[in-house]
Amino acid sequence: MARWCYRHRLVVLLLWVGALFGLGVTASGAGTNYAEVFSLPNTDSKQAYDLMRKAFPERAGDTDTVVWKVDEGTVRDEAVRSRMEAALAEIGRMEGVGAVAGPYAGQGAAQISEDGRIAYAQVTFAEQADAVPKALVQDVVDTAQEPAGDGLQVELGGQAITRVQEPPTGTAELVGILAAAVVLFVAFGSLFAMLLPLVVAVFGVGTGMFGTQLISHVTDVPELASLLATLIGLGVGIDYALFIVTRHRRGILRGMDPEEAAVTALNTSGRAVLFAGGTVCIALAGMLVTNLRFLDGVVIGTSLTVVLSVLAAVTLLPALLGLLGHRVLSRRQRRRLEAAGPHGETVGGLAARWSATVQRRPRAVAALAVVLMAALAVPLLSLRLGTVDQGNDDASTTTRQAYDLLAEGFGPGFNGPLQVVVDGEAPAGLVRAVEDTEGVAQVAAAPPAGGVTVIQVVPDTSPQDVETDRLIDTLREDVIPAAGVEAHVGGVTAVSKDFAAVTGDRLPLFVGTIIGLGFLLLLLAFRSLVVPLTAAVMNLLAAAASFGVLVMVFQWGVGLDVLGLGEEGPIAAFLPIIMLSLLFGLSMDYQVFLVSRMHEEWVHTRDNARAVRVGLAETSRVINSAALIMVCVFLAFVLSGDYGAAMAGVGLAAAVALDAFVLRTALVPAVMHLLGRANWWLPAALEKRLPHLAVEPKEDAGAPATAPAEGAPDGAASVVHGFVRTPEGEPVRGAAVTLLTPGGRQLDRVVSLADGAYIVAVPAPGTYLLAVTASPYGSRAAHVTVADGPYVHDVELTPGGVDVVN
Repeated sequence: MARWCYRHRLVVLLLWVGALFGLGVTASGAGTNYAEVFSLPNTDSKQAYDLMRKAFPERAGDTDTVVWKVDEGTVRDEAVRSRMEAALAEIGRMEGVGAVAGPYAGQGAAQISEDGRIAYAQVTFAEQADAVPKALVQDVVDTAQEPAGDGLQVELGGQAITRVQEPPTGTAELVGILAAAVVLFVAFGSLFAMLLPLVVAVFGVGTGMFGTQLISHVTDVPELASLLATLIGLGVGIDYALFIVTRHRRGILRGMDPEEAAVTALNTSGRAVLFAGGTVCIALAGMLVTNLRFLDGVVIGTSLTVVLSVLAAVTLLPALLGLLGHRVLSRRQRRRLEAAGPHGETVGGLAARWSATVQRRPRAVAALAVVLMAALAVPLLSLRLGTVDQGNDDASTTTRQAYDLLAEGFGPGFNGPLQVVVDGEAPAGLVRAVEDTEGVAQVAAAPPAGGVTVIQVVPDTSPQDVETDRLIDTLREDVIPAAGVEAHVGGVTAVSKDFAAVTGDRLPLFVGTIIGLGFLLLLLAFRSLVVPLTAAVMNLLAAAASFGVLVMVFQWGVGLDVLGLGEEGPIAAFLPIIMLSLLFGLSMDYQVFLVSRMHEEWVHTRDNARAVRVGLAETSRVINSAALIMVCVFLAFVLSGDYGAAMAGVGLAAAVALDAFVLRTALVPAVMHLLGRANWWLPAALEKRLPHLAVEPKEDAGAPATAPAEGAPDGAASVVHGFVRTPEGEPVRGAAVTLLTPGGRQLDRVVSLADGAYIVAVPAPGTYLLAVTASPYGSRAAHVTVADGPYVHDVELTPGGVDVVN
C-alpha cells in the first residue's frame, strides 16, 4: 500500500483533497444537528424530570437572563424603570425572541430583590441556545446594556449569551498548530519535514470533524464530541506522522532510495501507528461500558477522527513523501549526504547520556519518579465531582457578573434551585417540613398542574457548594420519607449530583475494561506478562497524578489567575471518563513505540540491559518531541473560551507531560533495568496458545548495528556486544568495530554509538577476531570465543595505543 501511494502520489493527494472539500461542502450545506442527549435512568432526578415533563411540556427555546443593579435608590425608580422597560420592549420585538418576562408587570414582583437594588428579566428565544443566531444574541446583549451607566449596571447570563463572549472559533486550534510547528521545526530542521505532520493532521481532523457533523443528522452526537475530536485528532495526527517521517529520514540518511525508505518506514513505524491508533479507539470505546447515552456520540466522533488520522498517516503521508523526495531532509543533511555518502544515524547527546544514567542508577531514578508522581497524586484524595456553571467563568465576563448579581440579590442558591416534584397534591406538612430543613432559604409551592405539584426550593448555598449536596441527601433520605408521600428531588443541581454519583459508581468498571484490553494487546505484541503489567501500573500512576494536578488547579484554584480561567469549583463529572479514555490511549502509544524498540533489541541480543538502554536512547527524543507537541495542542484549548474544554486541555496536557517525561523516559526503563530478564518472561503454555502479533518488524536494510548476520539463528542469534570506553570510563563515539574470521575475512563492521555501545553479528559459534580503532586512540584487537548465546566484550582504548593479536 505504501509503495502504491508513493508511486501514485498525485492520485492519492487529489482523493484526499476531494474528500476534505467534498465533506466540507456537504457538512456546511447540511449544518449541524448536535443533540445533548442526557439520560440518567433509575435516578431520583430522572423521575422528577419525567413528572415535570408530564405536567409542564418543555419550552422550545432557550431562556436567558438580563440582570441589572443600581448604585443608589431602587430599580423601581422611574429613571431606571423607563430605561429598562424600553430596552426589554425592543428586545421583545426582535425576530427570534419568543417572550420577555420583566419584573415590572403584575406577576414580576418576585424578580426584584428585597432591598430593591437588583432585578432580573427572562428572555426566551424561539430556538435552543446552539441554534440561536449569534447576531441575534449580540443584538440582545447590546440592546440590554445600552441603558447602562449613571449608576446602572446591566449584565446578561445564560447559554446563548455564553456564545457571544467566546473567542473566535478556531483560535485554540490555530495556536496549537503554530506551537506544534515550532517544535517540529526544531526537531527536523527542515521546513518541508515540519509541514508534513501538520498537513496530515489537518486532513485527518478536517475530514473527521465534517464527518461527525454529518453523522449528527442520523444519530445523537453532543457538541462536546466535535471539540474532543479536534483535541485528540490534532494530537495523534501530528504524532503519528512524526514517528513515520522520523523513520523515513533515517532510511534516506542510511543511503536508501526515498521510495524504499518510505516503504520501510510505513512497514515499520506505520505498523506501530496502526497498532497505536487501534489502542486509542479501543480505549475510547471503553466509554460504552458506562451506559451513559451522551457518551455514545462522543465515542463515535472521536473514534472516527482517530481512524481518519491514522488513514491519512499511512496513505496521504507516503504520497507527500513522494512529492518531496530528498527535500524531507534539511539542506545541511542533504549536503552532508552528497559529500560524505550514507551514514548510520547516531544517537548522541542528552538522550544517550540519560539512558546510561538510568542504567547506572535505576533505583535512584525510580525512587525520584515515584515520589514525584505520588506527591502530585495526593490532591486526588479531595476530588469532588460536580458541574461547571457560569459561576466558574472569568470575573470580567458578563455571564459571571450576572451570576454574581443574582447571588447577591436573591441568595447563592438562586442560581441552582431545587424542585421537589410530588405526584399529586403536596400536603401542607411536606411544604412546612421543607421550609424547616436546615440549609433552605426559600420555598414556594406552585398550584398542582396535570396531577403534579412542584415545590421550588432555593438553598442557602451555591449550586457547587458541598452543603447543597448534603441538603439534597437530607430531603431525599429524611424529609420526604417522613412526610409519607411520593416525591422526587430534581433540578439542574440535583441532576449534576446524580450524574457525579453514577459516574463514580461506574468508573471502576470502565477503568478495569480499558486496563484489561490494554494488557491483552501488549501481551500479544511483546510476548511478556511483565511489560503489560508495568504499563497498566504506569497508566494508573499517570491518571492519579494528572487528576491531582486538575484538583490543584481547578478545585483549589492554584494558578487559575495565571491561566485566566475564572473561579475554582468541582471537577466536571464527565471529565474522568473522557480524560481516562484519551490518556490510556495515548499512554499506550508511547509504551508501544518505546518497548517495541527494546523488544527488537532483546530479540537480537537477549541482553536486557542493552535492550532497555538502546531502546530508551533511540526513542526518547521522538517520544518527548511528540509529547511536547501534544502538550502544546492541549494547552492551547485554554484559549477556547469554554471552561470545560480548558479543564480537559490542562488535564490532558499534564497527563501527557507526566507520562512521557517522567514515566516513559525514567520510571519504565528504571523498573525494566531492575527486573532484568523477567521483563520478557512468558509461560511456555501461554507462548504456544497466544497468536503472534508483529507490531514493528525488523528493518531489512540499513541497520547493521542491530540486525544479526545472515544465517544467524533467530532469537538466540550469536552476537558480540559491549562498550568502547577510555581508561577513565568515558564513552568513545564513532569507533570502528570489525569482526573478522581467524583468517582475516571481514564478517561485520559497525560504528559505536554516543554511549560507546556496539553490536556485531556472528554467523555461528566459534572463535573470531574483534578489532576496534578510533582516532586519536589508536586500535585494539582481541580473540573472542562465542558459544550459543550473546557474548559481552567491552573494549578500552588508550591514546596512541596499538594492540596486535598473534
